Amino acid sequence: MHAAVSEELRRRGVIRSSNNPVGDLAEHLFCRAFGWKQAPNSMRDADATDAAEVRYQIKGRRLTSHNNSRQLGALRDLPAQAFDVLAAVLFQEDYRVLRAALIPHVRVVDLAKRVERTNSWRFLLRDAIWSVPGVRDVTADLQRAEASWALALTEGPKASNSRSITDQE
Repeated sequence: MHAAVSEELRRRGVIRSSNNPVGDLAEHLFCRAFGWKQAPNSMRDADATDAAEVRYQIKGRRLTSHNNSRQLGALRDLPAQAFDVLAAVLFQEDYRVLRAALIPHVRVVDLAKRVERTNSWRFLLRDAIWSVPGVRDVTADLQRAEASWALALTEGPKASNSRSITDQE
């Protein structure tokens, strides 16, 4: 059943890989909410750009009753500033948006911890992040995109794409 669901989400353009769908869903919702252009799968550091060419690294984490870790996927080569903003979302166990934020690169650098073993940086999306200066709470934006997307899914696969919600209203 999981494989069938994954294949249907791929067919509808929501996910782009065979990996855990959390990352693809996060990218889809952020791009839908803000009208960002999603980068090709081969792009290493930036997952999307906006009209002003701001580069976004998009990360998501699904919290479950078995694992409530808020550690996002590894951030590579953080000092090189290959992205301008970290777009991060926490999902509830049923994949509904719990909280989302846009975090400037400088704040990510301040808060991330170096992990020598993996040659990467670890970032925890704790509740305190939303009170850090410069961080923008975009929970409501992603929840609106999620609701719009859910409606589009019930209307059929042609309605489900990466247009921003403002384009659909």
